[in-house]
Amino acid sequence: MKHYSAFAVAREALRYHTGWERAWRSPEPKKRYDVIIVGAGGHGLATAYYLGKNYGIQNVAVIEKGWLGGGNTGRNTTIIRSNYLQDPSAAIYEKSRSLYEDLSQDLNYNVMFSPRGVMMLAQTQHEVRGYQRTAHANALQGVKTEWIEPERVKQLVPIINIDGPRYPVLGALWQERGGTARHDAVAWGYARACSNMGMDIIQQCEVTGVRSENGRVTGVETTKGAIECDKLGIVVAGHSGQLAEMAGFRLPVEALALQALVSEPIKPCMDVVVMANTVHGYMSQSDKGEMVIGGGTDGFNNYTQRGSFHHIEETVRALVETFPMISRLKMLRQWGGIVDMTGDRSPILSKTPLGGCFINCGWGTGGFKAIPGSGWGMAQLMATGHSPLTEAFSLDRFKEGRFIDESVAAGVAH
Repeated sequence: MKHYSAFAVAREALRYHTGWERAWRSPEPKKRYDVIIVGAGGHGLATAYYLGKNYGIQNVAVIEKGWLGGGNTGRNTTIIRSNYLQDPSAAIYEKSRSLYEDLSQDLNYNVMFSPRGVMMLAQTQHEVRGYQRTAHANALQGVKTEWIEPERVKQLVPIINIDGPRYPVLGALWQERGGTARHDAVAWGYARACSNMGMDIIQQCEVTGVRSENGRVTGVETTKGAIECDKLGIVVAGHSGQLAEMAGFRLPVEALALQALVSEPIKPCMDVVVMANTVHGYMSQSDKGEMVIGGGTDGFNNYTQRGSFHHIEETVRALVETFPMISRLKMLRQWGGIVDMTGDRSPILSKTPLGGCFINCGWGTGGFKAIPGSGWGMAQLMATGHSPLTEAFSLDRFKEGRFIDESVAAGVAH
């Protein structure tokens, strides 16, 4: 009698009950699609899903150089919040947060959304004024956040040291309905829903060129052959500049490595997400008990997907001051992703100089929280030519000086 491991049994059960394998199969591409999305991460898959669900456009191919969700979607630290200062940012992030709340029901796939609350610590007087200003702006935007005093911070996070030697906790911006979700499940849920609509998810298929005629896109060259399309969406995060160059235009973005790590698993000790921008560190506890830790980006442009010792040291040293109990933990693993940063630290969701070609990039360090809202707005833009969610994030803003400055809210914080 043949014996199966517990993992094999669980895998087969998942396949049987959810049709999981269909989302992972890579069919041979057809000769022509109405829409091609380059990038099978969360943003690309969400764009394809809402094209099908909201606009009935289902002759869609999602092309991926590697594997489904293998880029930043599978490498981030899963934080979801919408407490941004500028009105356009708050609108798209709040749309995204609200979609996350019902995403498991919408996709019929458990994305493990956990509205545990997100706390952004103020550890200087400058941050106190900044976060209080953001709380007032959020009230006008209809985003529910509040300023809380140190005593409330300590009540919500008993393990925190609010009287740190360098940076004491002076208060925090608190969003009770923020939280986390399972990043892989978000990608798988969208992928399965796209597959069920008849869309093709083609992995191990690298785009090597963009075809155009009379100033309009006509298709792409790939390692699996040429594919024609009416519209093209480029959603490839850190490699956006390379794809844009193939399409004949340049982007105001730079690629940087962002890294994170997790500790060995321990018993539950913190049930909220805590972000400390002054010391460039943030932390939450996963369902498995690991302390999920991250910090800022590398100080130089690069395409590495691994960590570096100096960032780990700086981030952990800072967090140990705020959470002394973690000083005895061992690191379990660490990794990196490639983020695409714009000058104003806000994304680009826009038409491009090439007709029929659209770009979704520049999410920097905070793209995961925006996946549903980004897909919703991008699908509307591609289907109708206009979206209120994306209008302010066009490429033209860099020529016209209409910057959406989120350097404080998005430059370090995730």
